[in-house]
Amino acid sequence: MIFYSRITERFCVIDEFCKEYDQIVDKSLLSNPAKRQSRMSESEIMTIAVLFHLGGFRTFKHFYIYYVQQHMQEEFPETVFYNRFTEPMHRNLMPMTSFLKTCCLGDCIGISFVDSTPTNVLSEIRCSKGSPIQGRFYGFKLHIIINDKGEILTFTITQASEDDRTPLKQERFLDKIYGKFFADKGYVGKDLAKMLFID
Repeated sequence: MIFYSRITERFCVIDEFCKEYDQIVDKSLLSNPAKRQSRMSESEIMTIAVLFHLGGFRTFKHFYIYYVQQHMQEEFPETVFYNRFTEPMHRNLMPMTSFLKTCCLGDCIGISFVDSTPTNVLSEIRCSKGSPIQGRFYGFKLHIIINDKGEILTFTITQASEDDRTPLKQERFLDKIYGKFFADKGYVGKDLAKMLFID
């Protein structure tokens, strides 16, 4: 279960990040920012998203309606209806990704593990009669490297059709990784092994 003593701490870290992020983004905007402000701040939305992943709930909707709105009114007094809350979440994808990349990654200690998982958008096509048939896969693939403590060291997202070994050929993806590197058979390849050994 979520530890209440750390909610404020997490919110403050995210809020400070959002202030710096907004300053950088505002300087790069080609148009004026929206005048209408949401009842909930970007920091609150991101904090709730982070808490969901730490709380052990199976669905975000259940977490938001039955936990945040009922038991966390003191921490988030201006909550909105669930449908209204999910609308701005797509706008927080870039700041959330930047926050995770800059503030939440662990340290490599010489033992690392890599794997990937599909995040499908559409994995099946329905024919005219309504029965499902297997179709082309549409979506993305999440590639993650962790240390032996389970801390995320780095991550990237590619198209679903991308080979699992492709991100490992990018120097930026492995710039902080060293030591022993473990993966499943999907990553086996002489050229990749030689490149990683030399690096």
